Amino acid sequence: MTERKKIVPKRRFKEYQDTNCWEQRTVGELTNVASAARVHKEEWASSGIPFFRSSDVVSAYKGKENEKAFISIELYEQLARVSGKLEKDDILITGGGSIGIPYIVPNNDPLYSKDADLIWIKSSEKFNSRYLYTYFTSPEFRRYLRGISHIGTIAHYTIEQVKETPIRLPSIDEQNDIGSYFTQLDHLITLHQRKLEKAKALKSAYLSEMFPAEGEYEPKRRFAGFTDTWEQRKLSEIATMHARIGWQNLRTSEFLDSGEYMLITGTDFEDGAINYSTCHYVEKERYIQDKHIQITNGSILITKDGTLGKVAYVQGLTMPATLNAGVFNVELRDGNSVDGKYLFQYLKAPYLMDYVSKKATGGTIKHLNQNILVDFPVVLPNKEEQTKIGEFFSSLDELITLHQRKLNKLQSIKKAYLNEMFV
Repeated sequence: MTERKKIVPKRRFKEYQDTNCWEQRTVGELTNVASAARVHKEEWASSGIPFFRSSDVVSAYKGKENEKAFISIELYEQLARVSGKLEKDDILITGGGSIGIPYIVPNNDPLYSKDADLIWIKSSEKFNSRYLYTYFTSPEFRRYLRGISHIGTIAHYTIEQVKETPIRLPSIDEQNDIGSYFTQLDHLITLHQRKLEKAKALKSAYLSEMFPAEGEYEPKRRFAGFTDTWEQRKLSEIATMHARIGWQNLRTSEFLDSGEYMLITGTDFEDGAINYSTCHYVEKERYIQDKHIQITNGSILITKDGTLGKVAYVQGLTMPATLNAGVFNVELRDGNSVDGKYLFQYLKAPYLMDYVSKKATGGTIKHLNQNILVDFPVVLPNKEEQTKIGEFFSSLDELITLHQRKLNKLQSIKKAYLNEMFV
């Protein structure tokens, strides 16, 4: 018997820290690796046995659903007599397109998979399928794929390459615990992804109902007690727009990593807010140069270069700040008649970019000029209703941010543990 390479990962569950090292095997040593008999597109059906393609595996990996494909029961039985049947805990891994993406068969319901584009790894008592699936999602496996000669230039991960793929194995008990841990983590990630998508969909639905449709002056949905007709104003009638003018432009050599005067750039915009951790700083002289681009909490900002029309509402700013080139500062003319949060939500809704697209007249606008913005129509209810709407959408934004942060944290935990628990 050949000598096995002994390996210990950086992180292990406490109960296994003083146990044996891991052993290195290849996937082909542990189980059967094959592919199913070929199915031609003309053999697909509108119903019957689900037929899995590479795109289905990639979609499932991303937590999304692909348009389903099927084959007839008769064809399934005929092909299964040749190739065998997929069973619970078998693993499918993509061999074409986005290579090396895994899928674990969740149950024994009939399922068929596409020929060489999907490679079929049979479950076995020699390993925990959840553990092997998790390994296929790890940076260690990705490094192996990149390290295979010519893998960067070909579009396939072959059956023979899968068989030769090295896999480091702890005891079956430790495999079970690792597989279970990452399965629970994946469930939590999926849960928060769904909560995030639901919150975003809810906001999108309310945006379409709580602002009037084009050409109308009353929305479909209103808070109780408000009945007045809304009025339409040009953006230039309710706000002024200022940006850093040409002779004031900053050189990158003037960007500081720390300081007392923050510099906000369009690339610092993140989901309607400013990511202060990515901001640079400037000297005081550059800050005091133009008071119209001095930013405070409550400022509304719009990108005019790069990704056009991104909007941010400034909150949580703790120091003086100014704008880099490529961003408008939108200042209300009269804070008594227009609510800043309402205007921000209206600008952030699709109306502004729809308006900009129409102004493009068949071309592509690469720079958002002030003369385009000044005539942008804004529909306004009275100040009290504006405030109510602005606060409502701000609370939805906070909910979306909360779910996004939880999701980011879980994804960071998973990434770190995948790096440390597989070697």
